[in-house]
Amino acid sequence: MKVDLFDFELPPERIALRPASPRDSARILLVDGPAPFEDRIVRELPQLLRRGDVLVFNDTRVIPAQLEGRRGEARIGATLHKRIDLRRWQAFIRNAKRLKPGDRIEFAAGVSAIAEARHADGSFTLAFEGNEPVELLLERAGQMPLPPYIAGKRPTDEQDKSDYQTIFAEKDGAVAAPTASLHFTPELLGTLDEAGIKRETLTLHVGAGTFLPVKADDTQDHVMHAEWGRIEPETAERLNRARRDGNRIIAVGTTSLRLLESAADDKRVIHPFDGDTAIFITPGYRFKGVDGLMTNFHLPKSTLFMLVSALMGRERMLDVYAHAIRNEYRFYSYGDSSLLLPDAV
Repeated sequence: MKVDLFDFELPPERIALRPASPRDSARILLVDGPAPFEDRIVRELPQLLRRGDVLVFNDTRVIPAQLEGRRGEARIGATLHKRIDLRRWQAFIRNAKRLKPGDRIEFAAGVSAIAEARHADGSFTLAFEGNEPVELLLERAGQMPLPPYIAGKRPTDEQDKSDYQTIFAEKDGAVAAPTASLHFTPELLGTLDEAGIKRETLTLHVGAGTFLPVKADDTQDHVMHAEWGRIEPETAERLNRARRDGNRIIAVGTTSLRLLESAADDKRVIHPFDGDTAIFITPGYRFKGVDGLMTNFHLPKSTLFMLVSALMGRERMLDVYAHAIRNEYRFYSYGDSSLLLPDAV
């Protein structure tokens, strides 16, 4: 499909630079099949779901993966993308033309890394020097990797260290937050429990590739970056049991959805998963792992807008986004949310 089919006009003032406070005071647009749209508030989520529904969250934790340093006199920026092993990460490099394999990059706070190899996509393997765990080095030298559409408008600050983590964040490894989960508070979880809404967690370490624009003219020419994920056997079994009992599986965020779809077979059975996924979901895809999605509002011509178009239909989602823009919803990572419930998947 032509990428231009997924374009729309977004006024710059609709991009949220800070999250709603409290988090569950954000707006949520209910899109329930062909029914008229409903403008609601996230804390009303228990009223929008059914008893027995299962919300599936991503428990990845964002690491301070944005680094600034020097190779000699050249300024080098690095955004860690995907862990290779205990000391080596794949990273996107700013000013990569000044870097070659074997060069040493000096970051802040005495942290350094060797650029071991250049990949076909222009990224590098960085091997961090020393004996301290890389996580400790990043806490000293790194910054939270805010999306470019936020970082380009204001600097990262101390508030982002908490704002850009979900309350489910447990497992270090993401360089972008699973932002649909940013709306949840302990109070909201309590009311969901009271309403009989269940919840499960999985892990997908979101990579910096999530921020990359689609440069191809046709979707079939776009290559997704791989991300590592895990679904525990016990989690898979509980999800399958819920579905056998007639309950819906609602992914909270496109990251949860992509991993569930990677783990599901054609009979809609979800299997344990431990490995990389580079699944790219576009219209025509048959969903096997989810029955609905809670997600924020995405960029024009992005892989994530293509994903929601696959779930609900492209024309329907263009209408959804036109409604959101007209009614001043806040977009992107710190923005408002939507609950997408297709007729059938």
